[in-house]
Amino acid sequence: MNAPSRTAPISTQGMTAFDHPEFSGHEQVVFAHDRETGLRAILCVHDSRLGPALGGCRIWPYATTEDALRDALRLSRGMTYKNALAGLDLGGGKAVIIADPRKDKTPALMRAFGRHVARMNGSYITAEDVGVSAEDMEDVARETAHVRGTRATGLGDPSPYTALGVFAGIRAALAHVNGTDSLSGCTVSVQGLGHVGFDVARQLKAAGARLIVSDIHQPAVDRAVAELEAVAVSPAEAHAVEADVYAPCALGAVLNAVTIPQIKAKIVAGAANNQLATPADGQALKDRGILYAPDYAINAGGVISIALATPGGDDALVREKTLAIGTTLTRIFQRAEAEGLTPETVADRLAEERLAAAGK
Repeated sequence: MNAPSRTAPISTQGMTAFDHPEFSGHEQVVFAHDRETGLRAILCVHDSRLGPALGGCRIWPYATTEDALRDALRLSRGMTYKNALAGLDLGGGKAVIIADPRKDKTPALMRAFGRHVARMNGSYITAEDVGVSAEDMEDVARETAHVRGTRATGLGDPSPYTALGVFAGIRAALAHVNGTDSLSGCTVSVQGLGHVGFDVARQLKAAGARLIVSDIHQPAVDRAVAELEAVAVSPAEAHAVEADVYAPCALGAVLNAVTIPQIKAKIVAGAANNQLATPADGQALKDRGILYAPDYAINAGGVISIALATPGGDDALVREKTLAIGTTLTRIFQRAEAEGLTPETVADRLAEERLAAAGK
């Protein structure tokens, strides 16, 4: 992919942001361009009732600007709910840069993005996401103070905290289904062995679980087999194996009309974002008696670490808040059971209740 065109129009094929199906009362939608670097970015603030909007910056070679706008609108709304449910005094936002992170990303591009973040005067706080590294955030921080996850503001890699929260969430789900959170003798299928997925698998193994693992990156699978005594399967089989827990930790939309009838586990709890392909798939899981841990509830450890980190590296508060993900999920599971609702419906309502209270 060549560098983004400096003259490429920012259009959504006749559609405005207000007309977009993913628009849900967003407070700000900013289209940003820089002549010198070719930067094309969309920065969204969805809701700031709880505080300034925090959410990562994603770099992706979107085929169209409409695709980028869809992602920015959808992800920023998701951050509102994630931050609210995690108990953070922060709203939800997101930024996307239309570029190939392997070919187009430069320090100058990231600094240009940082200048646009600065122009939003603190309504949006950025951080790393797909296609963006901690070093990229250092470049952004040269232009704005409204950034997290840097050496001056963070605890480093947020993935260990994401993994810790997922581990706590799996234990909460087991306790709800089995009456005990013990992992001894349980089998967990971990799909995706990146930084988060491998750490989740490591913690599960240490707690006594048997592991089935899968990943498109064979060296990660080989490492899990060697270090964690895991059994390897193909990623296409991960959801259908005999297991107590299915833990999707890679791509989204893995819970769909094809996969759900094949799931043998009684619990789905993993780190992947946007696991449900459609809202109807949450009901399909419930109808099959499968307990689903809503993804934005269980994977909030990373954003908690970014939001609450303080210079000096003391992570006691971050760990306390991250481990509380288990308590939050227990509330969700209990209320869902009592009201006959899906867990993701209850998670949404809890977040919305907090947002409504803040808006009064």
